[in-house]
Amino acid sequence: MLFLRKKLWLIIPGLSLLPAQALAHGAEEEAKAGITLSTYFLIGTVLLFVLFLILYGVAAYKAKQLHNAKKQEDRYRRQQLTKTANRFRVAWILSLTGVIISGAAASIGGGPKEMSVPHIHGLGYSIDGERILMPAHNGIMTFSERHWSQGPGEKHDYMGFSAVDNGFYSSGHPAEGSNKKNPFGVVKSTDEGKNVQTLAVYGETDFHLMGASYSTKAIYVINPQPNTQMKSPGLYYSKDDGKTWTPTGMQGVAGDPAAIAVHPTNDAVVAIGTEQGLFLSKDSGQNFENLSDTQVTSLYFNQKGSLFIGNYRAPAASLLQLDIDTKQTIEMKIPELTEDAVAYFAQNPKNPNEFAFATFNTDVFLSEDAGETWTKIADKGKGKMED
Repeated sequence: MLFLRKKLWLIIPGLSLLPAQALAHGAEEEAKAGITLSTYFLIGTVLLFVLFLILYGVAAYKAKQLHNAKKQEDRYRRQQLTKTANRFRVAWILSLTGVIISGAAASIGGGPKEMSVPHIHGLGYSIDGERILMPAHNGIMTFSERHWSQGPGEKHDYMGFSAVDNGFYSSGHPAEGSNKKNPFGVVKSTDEGKNVQTLAVYGETDFHLMGASYSTKAIYVINPQPNTQMKSPGLYYSKDDGKTWTPTGMQGVAGDPAAIAVHPTNDAVVAIGTEQGLFLSKDSGQNFENLSDTQVTSLYFNQKGSLFIGNYRAPAASLLQLDIDTKQTIEMKIPELTEDAVAYFAQNPKNPNEFAFATFNTDVFLSEDAGETWTKIADKGKGKMED
């Protein structure tokens, strides 16, 4: 219709005021950081604007068709259509005003922003200890100064995340629109994900279970299937940034591996957790000793070599600190977790009194007094973002 073609210049700017988050869908919708009330109002006013503009155009067009009407009935109908068109004209002008106002409000942040992540794939700290790093489906979220922020770089779906003293190692899948191959194989970043270096089996394997020694950078992976560098499934390690891989015997491990951690300075020491307990190796994964028969949900070595163990024995979850030499354990205080457990744990490398852990239900807790008290910084994957 000629009228609508003439008014297209009004529709396009109106739609352009919609924030990208409001138009996201599919995987992008999962990754969005909460839509505010002003954004919903903006969407509604845009839809009303388009509707009233179309109705006005239809009424005006029909009235114009009766412009030369001679019959009294047709003249009356033209008058009614003209009145209707004028009402719709006022309506679309008012709704356009609403679009402009609500668009401006949404652009400047009409309400508090909120992080929303459906899954958490790891936990660690930045090299300087200033930020918590939390990989999720939508890239790395960072926490500092009491709020969350989107980390730098593409929003890759990191898996097997393991922080080290100069960055992190990981696996996973590239972000939508990325030119990187899927899956990642083994990758490394020294700038919190701004740049990612591919190391091994790039485009071949996604490692969900990976651990790296904090200081030596030795990498251990549970390989799910054969690839060009690993001829069979099982436990492998590399001490040259993924150039070569050595298979291990993995003798003594019972159950399906659910967690893995590598000693920060002695990379021959590796721990594996399964639903059947905790297993520790001191010979690079050839042989394992069974230290516990309680289901293990997470493992983490701190810089002093203490092993933190997330356990679950129905109906309660627990967090233990183990001295791997004396085998003595300390049960740490944690908030009560209902039908949940510790999925990932981390200690600040610059402040040993600061701990953080994430749960399977995507709650995240922070302690700044060595576990005496805890603050929830994400509730079911939602948390306050920087304004």
